[in-house]
Parts: sequence; structure tokens; C-alpha cells
Amino acid sequence: MVESAGGGPGDGAAEVLDRPLPDGVRRRVVQIVSDGFGGLTVGELPAQLRQYARFAPNRRAKFAGNAMAAALETDPLFRQRIAEKFREVQPELAGALDSGSPPPAADPLDVAAAAYVLRPTGWVKLVTAAGEEAQRADAERAGEESRAELERLREQLAQAREQTRAETERLRTELEAAKKEADSLHRKLRSALSDVKRGEAALRKVQGEIEAVRAEGQAQVSAAESEARRLKARLSEAEAALEATRRAAREGRSVEDMRVRLLLDTVLDAAQGLRRELALPPVSVRPAETVDAVEPGRMTPKDIAARALSENDPAILDQLLALPQAHLVVDGYNVTKTGYPQMPLEKQRLRLLGQLSQLAAQTGAEVTCVFDGAELAAPVLLAPPRGVRVLFSKPGVTADELIRQLVRAEPPGRPVIVASTDREVADGVARAGARPVASAVLLKRLT
Repeated sequence: MVESAGGGPGDGAAEVLDRPLPDGVRRRVVQIVSDGFGGLTVGELPAQLRQYARFAPNRRAKFAGNAMAAALETDPLFRQRIAEKFREVQPELAGALDSGSPPPAADPLDVAAAAYVLRPTGWVKLVTAAGEEAQRADAERAGEESRAELERLREQLAQAREQTRAETERLRTELEAAKKEADSLHRKLRSALSDVKRGEAALRKVQGEIEAVRAEGQAQVSAAESEARRLKARLSEAEAALEATRRAAREGRSVEDMRVRLLLDTVLDAAQGLRRELALPPVSVRPAETVDAVEPGRMTPKDIAARALSENDPAILDQLLALPQAHLVVDGYNVTKTGYPQMPLEKQRLRLLGQLSQLAAQTGAEVTCVFDGAELAAPVLLAPPRGVRVLFSKPGVTADELIRQLVRAEPPGRPVIVASTDREVADGVARAGARPVASAVLLKRLT
């Protein structure tokens, strides 16, 4: 705080405090202002302090201390009013300060605070001396506290050293005992380890014997199980053969009989077809008829070449289906995805099967349509049309493999036609003796 307001001649108003007001003096000044605050009217208070007029002195000093100290420093009139209230409350101290002889028994902080408020001649010296005295007292008090703390720490250090020595002796004694016990335990441990090694060796020997016995037993069990499985397989084969024999006896024919009969019917039908195709006369051949010549109305090799059909001509399929005992095997999805791939699978199947039913009725050939079962999300509920056998491949078996199985099941010599654009299927069935036809040819014939 710095006082710069002017006063009358002979007072201390012109004196200036060139250092901050000591904290102890400032607290006493704020208390003096707070005590004299209540004796003033609201109009006598500075504007910034009027909001604290109704506060109690202690609460006023707590919340308005800074504002009161600032007003006392900047408002000479407010300071004079507070000084008058202080003179009324402390007339002896005020008179002693005015006379320049403060009471020697008074508290230096109280004297400095009163001098700061009253501003007698030499008040700056009183405030400075009080601050120095307070600092000196604080330093002495801090020195006494430091010495007391030092003594206390020395005593604690001595006690700690004594406790450390005692604890060290105790730990040294315990360490010696622990070393002796550790030596004893080491000896016992070495003895135990020797026993354990002997036991482990004996255990390994017993385990080896057990493993040998177990391996021998497992070998015997495996041999017995293999023999049992072999006998069961032979028994199953014998039972199956017996059942097949009984079934063949009941039906009056066997699979081989059926294949032979079918092949015989094929040969007979082929012979009759050749007779009709060649239109052989009922008379026997005469020697003159063996002479090579062209008779009126007979076809020449040029005529026969002119009648040859293209591989993509649907008429070639009619010629193949006209053979005796012909069997048409259709790769279902290969045909439908070639002809109408945009339709759902269910509608593809229904459309193809309807057309194949008409073809079977027209030609009298045996017709089998094969679909790939791997594309089915659920079993198909389908009533096969008349004259068409419908088959789906089993899980793990493709439609191509099922077609090859059907071709291999036919007896050699029977005309089998396979409709598929798949080159691998066509080559496979051709090697098995079947006649491959492109899916496009079948679609032209159906439409």
C-alpha cells in the first residue's frame, strides 16, 4: 500500500511507505476497518463497500478484506472516518501515537496498524519497525521450531540406530539358524533326490514292460477285430448272394438274364428293322444279282452322299431314336441352361420334362433325364411325366458321373444316345459305346 493523499502541516500525511504492508500489520488494519465499519452510515461508506454494510465484523473481514484495504489506501476521507472511530475506541493508543511516544508494552503490530490508520508523524517508521520486528519474531520462532525439530529428529535418529542395531543382531541370529536349517534341508533333499531317481528308474522299467504288454494286447485285439470284420464281410457277402439268389429265383430271372434278354430283343428288332429298311424280297439271292451294276431306280453313291445329315440337324436325332430299343439319356441342367437359362430351376425342369414326355410318346424310345442333386436346397416333390424316368444325383456324385454309370449299365450293342454339350461327358460316353448329341440339337427337335 502507498499513501499519497495530502494532509495538514505537521502531520504524517505526506510520508510514503515504500514497501508492501507486512501481513500481520495488514490483518490488524483490516480488523480496525471492519470494527469501525459498523459505526458509519451507508452514505459515508465508499460505493464498493456498501454491499458489505450488513455483514457481521468477522464475516466482513473475511469477505471484504481486500476491498476495505484498497478503499483505506485510495480514499483519504474514508480513512479519516475510520481513524475517528478508532480514536473513540482506543483513545490512549491514539493519544500516545499523536504525541510521538507509543506505549512500550503495546503489541508492535497493533501500534503499526493504528499508526497506518491515524497517520501521525513518523508512522512510516513505526510500520517499518513493526514489520521488521514481526519478521524477526517470525525468524526467531522459525529458528526455535527448527531447533526443536532438529532435536526431535536427532532423537528419532538415535532411536532408529538403536533399533537397527537390535534388528541387525536379531536378523544375524535368524540368518545363522536359517543357514543351519538350509544345510540340513539340502542334505535331506539330496537323499530324497536319490530316492526319487531310483524310483523313476524303476517306474520307467515298469512302464516299458506295461507298454510292451499293452502293444502285444493291442496287436492281438487288432488281429481279432480284423478277422472278425473279414468274417462279417464274408458273412454279409454270403447273405447278400443268398438273398440275390432267392430274389432271382422268385422273379424267375437275374440281372444278367435281363441284360441278355434286352440285347436279344435289340438284335431281333434290329434284324427286323434292317429287313424293313432294306426291303429284302422273300426270294433267295441269285448269282446274277451279285454282279455289280446300277439298276433302274437304285441309288448311286452320289445319291447316298446327298442324303447325309449334318451333326446339328434335328433329323439325325429322329434317326437315332428310331433304332430298336433306343435309350435317350438327357443331361437335364445342361440342356435347360443352354435353352432357357433365365428361368428358375423348378420351371426349367418342368418345361424340359413336358417336352421329353411328348418326344417319348412320339418315338417310343426309353427316355431318362438326369439332374444334378447338388443344386437342390431340399428334396424335390415331382411327379415324373409318362414315359420319362427322372433321376437326381446323390450327395457327392455329379450328374456327369451318374450319366456315365447309366451308359456303363447298358449291355454292349444297345443304342444309347446322350444329349449334353459338356465335352467331357460326350467324350466319356463315346468311349463307353454311346452316341453323344449336342444339347442344341435336342432343343431344336423339342421345339
